[in-house]
Amino acid sequence: MTQQKQRKFSISLADRELIVETGKLAELANGSCLIRYGDTVVLVTATASQKQRDGIDFLPLSVDFEEKLYAVGKIPGGYIKREGKPSEKSILASRLIDRPLRPLFPKDLRNDVSIVATILSVDQNNSPEIAAMIGASVALSISDIPFNGPIAGINVGLVNDKFVINPNIEQREKSRMLITVAGTSQKIVMIEAGANQVSEEVIIGALKFAHTEIIRLCDFINSIVSEIGVPEKFELDEIEVDTILFRDVSQLSTKLLESALDNPNKKQRDLEVSRIYEQVHSNFDEKYSESIQNTQLIDDILNKIQKNIVRNWILEKNKRVDGRKLDDIRELYAEVGLLPRAHGSGLFSRGQTQVLTVATLGALGDMQQLDGIEENENKRYMLHYNFPSFSVGETRPSRGPGRREIGHGALAERALLPVIPSIDEFPYAIRLVSEVLSSNGSTSQASVCGSSLALIDAGVPVTDIVAGISVGLVTDKEDKSRYATIMDIQGIEDFFGDMDFKIAGSLKGITAIQVDIKIDGLSFEIIEEAFYKAKIGRETILNGVIKEAISSSSGELSIYAPRVISFCVNPDKVRDVIGPGGKTIQKIIATTGVKIDIESNGKVYIISSNLSMLEKAKGIILGITEDIETDKIYTGTITKTTSFGAFVEFLPNREGMIHISKLDNCKVNKVEDIVKVGDKVNVRVLGTGKNGRIELALSHVL
Repeated sequence: MTQQKQRKFSISLADRELIVETGKLAELANGSCLIRYGDTVVLVTATASQKQRDGIDFLPLSVDFEEKLYAVGKIPGGYIKREGKPSEKSILASRLIDRPLRPLFPKDLRNDVSIVATILSVDQNNSPEIAAMIGASVALSISDIPFNGPIAGINVGLVNDKFVINPNIEQREKSRMLITVAGTSQKIVMIEAGANQVSEEVIIGALKFAHTEIIRLCDFINSIVSEIGVPEKFELDEIEVDTILFRDVSQLSTKLLESALDNPNKKQRDLEVSRIYEQVHSNFDEKYSESIQNTQLIDDILNKIQKNIVRNWILEKNKRVDGRKLDDIRELYAEVGLLPRAHGSGLFSRGQTQVLTVATLGALGDMQQLDGIEENENKRYMLHYNFPSFSVGETRPSRGPGRREIGHGALAERALLPVIPSIDEFPYAIRLVSEVLSSNGSTSQASVCGSSLALIDAGVPVTDIVAGISVGLVTDKEDKSRYATIMDIQGIEDFFGDMDFKIAGSLKGITAIQVDIKIDGLSFEIIEEAFYKAKIGRETILNGVIKEAISSSSGELSIYAPRVISFCVNPDKVRDVIGPGGKTIQKIIATTGVKIDIESNGKVYIISSNLSMLEKAKGIILGITEDIETDKIYTGTITKTTSFGAFVEFLPNREGMIHISKLDNCKVNKVEDIVKVGDKVNVRVLGTGKNGRIELALSHVL
């Protein structure tokens, strides 16, 4: 590629300057730019392979959000001291950028495309994710990679009932929501949100407010493209369909597929479709063997036929593969308390989608420690989502969570965050694990429902109950104004449809949103319809099976869950509780078997399943931190005797000395005549001597 001239462009975004520099760095990429937003600096590159990949029916796009800890002045933890696999935040940011870009590439593009956002510097007031998303749009737009953009993205907050673009740290702390919106100058292409039970009307208003800013940013990117002069986009090898093969396959399979798809049971439906595939291949593989790709082409044709059947049923007949009407929800089921030893468990089923969520309560010391570019260094509440192969009837070895699992878990976690009680109200670390037992669409929203059940069963005093549901979309390719939205999409409708609009919330309002689309964007008419359908679905679930299920739960802590007590001590005495090298606190833990978390402000948390040991540990700590009063009587134990007196531990780890003259009102010849090691004695505090030692007397001595 010809090296571009270095150029700099700028625009005001939320009263802060956003600068785009091109032609300066990474000149061998197809397109690159450096984005500066405040002190946040991101290098974004777009690269594509020269040849299309054979034998695939999808766009091989990868988006990587590369966190560099030097961006926030940190050295990575651990032994290796370098960045390792992507953090959860990095994966979520990569997905956030991928989702609005992917639908805008040409349908025939089969070249490998790689977007890399390298985070060079981070100013916490200016989101590196937003800078990276805008940078990705710029890099693609000024490259020779075919792309039907540009797009732009921003964050929207709600502070004092006013919308705020790209809120800073202080504004984010006050905001009732944080929505990331991406779009073209015509439509919305991506929404991701966390909110504190905000109404549909407010969020729709925020989206319209955001789109005005998105249009301005898209115009800015177009002006960059105009000034630079973009190279001609490289040509695509058009994917041609063998018309004769398509005709033959259609004639044999269409009626068979219609019959097979008209079945509410996913397992039976998939089995019948698989048999039809085998039948078609046995008829045509040999006949069309002259082309090495015909086996894949036959599968592509069969997929297109299925897609047309499913979409036409919805648009033409208001019919779905399982017989439901467009606004019907599948059969629902909910149950709590399945697992006797778990701290809490909840099972939620919607049709053939089934998720079991298990809650575990732990000490605050069990919080997740984060090593990333965020300000937060730990996380008290966690939700993890697992999607084993058996949930879709497949055989696949488990290799840990992938990007999809991490994304779905984060969505469910965000949905429940607003109702999780504060540390002061509930001083526990909370972990939820959602196990997908069977999947036929919308498992992330089933995870939300199962997690609400598990929290209630675990006795967590949540402020409200949250549920989620997904709304789908089918549009007419010939008439873009003709469409149908469908409630509670199942897997086949997600696969062949145009949208997966996931919304979670309580009866009071929305707590989380995630929107995935396969078309060039959503009109506000479609968005509003999806919001109100999801609201009806959410209310149906909350007022129905979830309400019924939690009525059978005691709402109390499991007998197997640990108990926590918390109290405050003088912050100046924290060092005394910890002791030199942690010796004192480790001794308390070893003696009582409890877990102890103590903060620098004097807040102490003690956790144990043994109530008597909880109280014992508390007594020890209070004794260590108690201010000693002159003339007060304490009960202690003789720990040592000498020729001049006896030493007494009169409070935990607090020792004083009784001089021999203070052992009795009469003269004492030998200390052991009065007390011996191990004796329990009542002592009176006389004061502190010149050497700092506490001076004591037996309580009866005048």
